[in-house]
Amino acid sequence: MATPSAHAIEQRFEAALENAERFFMKEGKVHQAALALAQRLDGAGIPYAIAGAMALGAHGYERMTSDVDVLLTREGLARFKAAFLGRGYVEKFAGSKGLRDTENGVTIDILIAGDFPGDGQPKPVAFPDPAEAAVAGSRFRILGLPTLVELKLASGMTAPHRLKDLADVLELVRTTKLSAEFALQLDPYVREQYVELWRAAQTVDPE
Repeated sequence: MATPSAHAIEQRFEAALENAERFFMKEGKVHQAALALAQRLDGAGIPYAIAGAMALGAHGYERMTSDVDVLLTREGLARFKAAFLGRGYVEKFAGSKGLRDTENGVTIDILIAGDFPGDGQPKPVAFPDPAEAAVAGSRFRILGLPTLVELKLASGMTAPHRLKDLADVLELVRTTKLSAEFALQLDPYVREQYVELWRAAQTVDPE
């Protein structure tokens, strides 16, 4: 693979800056895709909860993302596909959970209630019913903070390729000043990991 030229690197850098500005101004394709998805799910009466990086942003820690994570039941996913496949959405591949918003060019990653985060193996923490786990706002239904943190911790604890989920919790603690006592709101399965990350978040980088 050829090394990119200085001009190509600079072009990518400028494009990344433009994308970041649109993202944090809530004007990018990801936000448009999330809003369109929420409107369609609400209109169809399908319970859902926005999860992942966009839920982190709703709870106080914003980072860029290129996709939309949404929690559905299996029935909800089947209903959504029946109503909207070929009408703004396509499957990543035939029969897949994952979808793509064709208008905005954004991947929609589907999390299924009852499945397990991280390595997918049975554990005390599972993806909950979105009808019970979502916090309803004026335009979106967002995964509640304790549930979001539990899922992130359980994922990062059991899947080596998901260490970013632990980093997300660390940055969420640091940014929003979550307390050590917040651990008491979490499933015992993930409490020790939360406390470890909370302690790490109290460390200040040297000047």
